[in-house]
Amino acid sequence: MQTPFHPIIGTLGFVISPDRQQTLLVHRTSRSNDAHLGKYNGLGGKMKPNEDVVSCIKREIMEEAGIVCLDVKLRGTINWTGFGPNGEDWLGFIFRIDQFSGVPFNENEEGPLSWQPITHLDQLPMWEGDRHFLPMVFDQDPRVFHGCMPYQNTRPVSWSYLRI
Repeated sequence: MQTPFHPIIGTLGFVISPDRQQTLLVHRTSRSNDAHLGKYNGLGGKMKPNEDVVSCIKREIMEEAGIVCLDVKLRGTINWTGFGPNGEDWLGFIFRIDQFSGVPFNENEEGPLSWQPITHLDQLPMWEGDRHFLPMVFDQDPRVFHGCMPYQNTRPVSWSYLRI
């Protein structure tokens, strides 16, 4: 009998700078017990029972960066099985925020926020698996990607996707 699949649903957003050359990332350095400690990451988090995924990413970006999302584009979905610190499954909705209003915070409770050049993201410490899908977040292909990236022992074991 197969184990029931009850993923945690989350959002992950990448805010684009007005010149479209950089993205706003958090450097997760504030909490020693953070599973993401030391890594750069987009902004986002768990979806609440009373919201849809777009409301979730808008709320998370406001909470984590203090800005209002004006133009939100779904870029993809990823099924991350075994990703969590205790092997939890995650279903992530990946967004690009092309326009926003306000001035981003300098930091939040997870660490400092900074604008990072999109062309240099591969040089930052981040989840190994992020390197597979990040190019599709920022490319000009209008199709949405849908991927599956199982993790084992904090590392991706495979990556498959399709674009529609």
